[in-house]
Amino acid sequence: MTTISLSLLGRQALFGWMNFALALPSIYLLLGMPLIMREYGWSGTDIGLFQLAGLPAVFKLCLAVPVERWRLIRGHYQGWSMLLCVLLAALLWGIGQQSLLSQREWLFGLALLVGVLATWADVPVNALAIKLLPESERMRAGAIRSASLFLAAIVGGGLMLVAHSRWGWQAPFALMSAVVLLGMPGLMCSADAPREATSYPRPGRAGVDWRGYFAQPGAGSWTCLLVLGFPFIGAAWLYLKPLLLDQGIPVEQVAWGVGVGGGVLGAAASIAGAGVARRMGLVRTIPLFTAMSLFALVCLTGAVWSDAGRAGLILCVALVAIAMGATSSLLFGLMMFFARPRQQASDYGLQASLFVISRLAVPVVAGILLDVQGYIGMLLGLTLAMSGVFMLAVRCRHVLASAVRRHSGSGICKGVREPASPSEPLLTESKSSFVATQDSGGSHDK
Repeated sequence: MTTISLSLLGRQALFGWMNFALALPSIYLLLGMPLIMREYGWSGTDIGLFQLAGLPAVFKLCLAVPVERWRLIRGHYQGWSMLLCVLLAALLWGIGQQSLLSQREWLFGLALLVGVLATWADVPVNALAIKLLPESERMRAGAIRSASLFLAAIVGGGLMLVAHSRWGWQAPFALMSAVVLLGMPGLMCSADAPREATSYPRPGRAGVDWRGYFAQPGAGSWTCLLVLGFPFIGAAWLYLKPLLLDQGIPVEQVAWGVGVGGGVLGAAASIAGAGVARRMGLVRTIPLFTAMSLFALVCLTGAVWSDAGRAGLILCVALVAIAMGATSSLLFGLMMFFARPRQQASDYGLQASLFVISRLAVPVVAGILLDVQGYIGMLLGLTLAMSGVFMLAVRCRHVLASAVRRHSGSGICKGVREPASPSEPLLTESKSSFVATQDSGGSHDK
């Protein structure tokens, strides 16, 4: 293995670790902690209101503004990443010094601050990944990020609860603080020296240009897929645990089957998804992964409607986990291609906020359908919506693959139809910008 390959492997491991470390505190506080809260007499309303501590994730685009605007002379994203991660680690250590379960207002306020710092740190960390990793590594980076989030769900929703039960209140927070700090040496060695091509002009002043993001070729189709591609299969995953409990499956089996088994399958599917995209190309992969989500929802709906029993439901859990892992891997990878040079933080923050808003909104609508129509009605609604996403994927696959080709010239764009001439661009969404680029680069192409 060459020195360059080892360097890329180290960077992928670093950013995978940092995504795991930054997701872990919020998952523990919002998904793991409610079990402990219930033991200490918190009501359902109290626990529900505590979930508002996760709201900072919605405002990631706002947190990206200071990161993009206040630039450092050297190590811009690196400096922001280290500063925010050190603050997060210190806060986690401080929370662990005294149990706050009886001081609900303080616990909520500190959990909200944890959410702000973790969300804020996520922006420069992933902007740094976009800047340092070559285009050929971006799909793999998206896969590793997706797998990291699945593993964080397993650890934060399970192993940290075991640590609390055995060693008390302080243990999970000390461990999470240590996990964040373990990434510091890697960040210190990852200075983000400029590496963008000179074909991208430097803005006159540091700042945020979201209009320029939407002016990119293929940005309209990509934004639709980003917003709609995940939340329907994600909502089905969210309601799987109560569905299985209502079907009479014991709590422990649900926890192991969905929480651990499903998480491992999702992580494995995330890693495999990058290889599939590389070998098959985006033109085939985009509709394939959305078709997998649609197939999983059809199977789950059919299993509930036909009362397929425990074995059928467990099989559907596996299908949903695999589809969700593959889809999130694809979306996280493509997100990196649509982050412009010298605007990585703002473009990533905008895309991440759109993704989170849809991921939070769809389960609310699904919950209303569940109350009104039951599980079958809810799953039918999610299936119909996912069928629309599949048609969108089929319709825009060439546009997205061509846009990625223009960004990188990557081999993941197999099967893309090349435009016959500059006057017949494939990217109909951004015809004028395509023609302008062709005119300016025509002599080079010849």
